[in-house]
Amino acid sequence: FTIIRYDHHHRNDHKDLRRWRIRTTAAAYPLFSNQIRLTKDSSSRHKLYQEAIKTSRDKFTREISFQSKDKDISLAKALLYVAAEDEAFMSFNREMDACSILNERRNVSSPSEAIDWDSLEQMPLGGKTIPEWLSELNAIAKEVEAELVSRDIGCHLVEVLEAVNLVLFESRGLTRSPVLVDSKHSYLHSVLSSRCGSAILLSIIYIEVCRRLGLTIVGSRVGEDFLIWPQTGYPEELFKVTSGHSLFAIVNGRCVEDPRSMASDLTGTSLLGLEIATNRDIIGIALANLIRLHWKRASRSNHGLMLTSPLRHVNDAGEKPNMMDKSNVPLLRPQDLRLAIMASERLLILQPHNWALRRDHGMMLYYNREYGKAVQELSICMAFAPEEEAEILEPFVEKLHLMRLESSWKSLGHTGRLT
Repeated sequence: FTIIRYDHHHRNDHKDLRRWRIRTTAAAYPLFSNQIRLTKDSSSRHKLYQEAIKTSRDKFTREISFQSKDKDISLAKALLYVAAEDEAFMSFNREMDACSILNERRNVSSPSEAIDWDSLEQMPLGGKTIPEWLSELNAIAKEVEAELVSRDIGCHLVEVLEAVNLVLFESRGLTRSPVLVDSKHSYLHSVLSSRCGSAILLSIIYIEVCRRLGLTIVGSRVGEDFLIWPQTGYPEELFKVTSGHSLFAIVNGRCVEDPRSMASDLTGTSLLGLEIATNRDIIGIALANLIRLHWKRASRSNHGLMLTSPLRHVNDAGEKPNMMDKSNVPLLRPQDLRLAIMASERLLILQPHNWALRRDHGMMLYYNREYGKAVQELSICMAFAPEEEAEILEPFVEKLHLMRLESSWKSLGHTGRLT
């Protein structure tokens, strides 16, 4: 027989006892067992999403690195990394919300979806992975090649572009979204999936498809439009009318023939005066659109709210000196505000010396109540901004600094306001 000693405990007895209690409780209470499993699964998914967010940003930064030649930057890869980071962030938030609901209702079991990926390349993005979306662009290029073969014609520039238009806008049915209100119109994968997107996203798809066909397409901002055309040493050829349309109109669609558009006034001579956008510029335009979109969605309940609105109040001599405080910071939709900040962070990687962009980034941090970071960004902005803009920012930054100090003061248990 075995002698049981009650006056002696081994080093691991407490751990063994704890494991036994968990196993016993789990066996007796299935819901408790399910809770443990869900907690472990959630923790694993949290880590995966956090890793995906970090990896997406790292890969985006490497893709647009200034050590790389601009012509070697893949517009598609860069924008898919942007979409992957935002999707991982939103999935992480959904996961946190689900965990909160589960914790509040411990007597309710909630089945959780299993994750069958462990790297960014395997993460589903609108039903496909990043490599599969890149393959989708390859497939479109193959469809254009098949269209050219079926016509039994050579690779004349006009015929190639007509074939690209046929595949993209007729076979695939891509259309331009008139107003940017839905975020899916501003992400590359969702535009390829829904077949409706912003002008800049459709231009990027056009450029990427033509690149796979060995045809270089360049572009430039003209008024509110982003126009593209094949790179050629004889731009006047782009404006010769054949079959009722010029080559320039074939590529850019109706906006060239719209008298309200600045594009309708372009000629072969004026085209030479346009500044050709680099790949980094094009990515920057797409990111700027994302900032505007997410800020608009974040401030939906505060109609007409502008990023720079608080600057006017602080600099208005008629306002009371204590006008600016935390209670005056409007409540915005946190997820959309964070998405706008993330787009702004990426754009600052591309344009670190853009003072207006850094000012807007600092103001978004202020709205997000990240006062320390806001002071830092706006202080850097003042170093780059014109003198008159720096003078407007200075009193705001000073008061923001006091708000930061007051937060620290109250976090230490003190009461009352700092004077």
